Amino acid sequence: MIATTRRIHCIAAAASVAASVAALAFGLGFTADRAQAQAAPDYAAQLAAPDRSDNDHAADKRRDPLPFLQFAAPRPGMKVLDMGAGGGYSTELMARAVAPNGKVYGQNPPDASDKMKAAFDARLASPGMKDAVADARPFDDPAPPGVNDLDMITFLFFYHDTTYMNVDRAAMDKAMFAALKPGGILVIADHAALPGQGTTVGKTLHRIDEDTLKQEVEAAGFKLVAEGNFWRNAADTKDYPSYKKDVPIDNFVLKFQKPN
Repeated sequence: MIATTRRIHCIAAAASVAASVAALAFGLGFTADRAQAQAAPDYAAQLAAPDRSDNDHAADKRRDPLPFLQFAAPRPGMKVLDMGAGGGYSTELMARAVAPNGKVYGQNPPDASDKMKAAFDARLASPGMKDAVADARPFDDPAPPGVNDLDMITFLFFYHDTTYMNVDRAAMDKAMFAALKPGGILVIADHAALPGQGTTVGKTLHRIDEDTLKQEVEAAGFKLVAEGNFWRNAADTKDYPSYKKDVPIDNFVLKFQKPN
């Protein structure tokens, strides 16, 4: 009888320990899941921030960044490479979205114009750029030394320029693939050319054929996972330069992923 009672107590104790371990594991898993899936910030509130410059608030009316941020979904803590950063407008948007504890690298080629460099350097002094750094690297080797496992790369309206610059685009696409962690995201936006024009109007019209861009990026190993139509414009005849003012421009936005 005593042995039986002891056996029952041992079984009960073991069950209690197992339940505690299971509860702890569940709690840890729940915490890890929540940490991994951090909520997206309030992008609209970030755009409305009073410490953004008047020039940026004015540019918002033309660039309409809110649907892009919602589509790309940068989150706090992410590491992001912003390709072709120019004066840093998009770099700052990403830097605000990944704060706190995130980092954004604003890439421009070493031979960028003095005006572009000065604009980016001046922006670095703004409050929204505290988590951003300049990245003077060639397009076909864009990530700073030692920087890997990026969560996201953004490439906004500059891919077409690499078609007439001294850039090895195949190497560039492979370098972006290598810089991302498994499951990492590449988001590219550009001005649409007519179907079949490929890269032939990159310099003249500053456009690129959407299918051509998809083929090049997917050849590096990326998988197309989503398309954004929020900057589309069916009124664009695509026979004039995309930089013309006050004309409709058809812009495509593509989200690619590095497979896990």
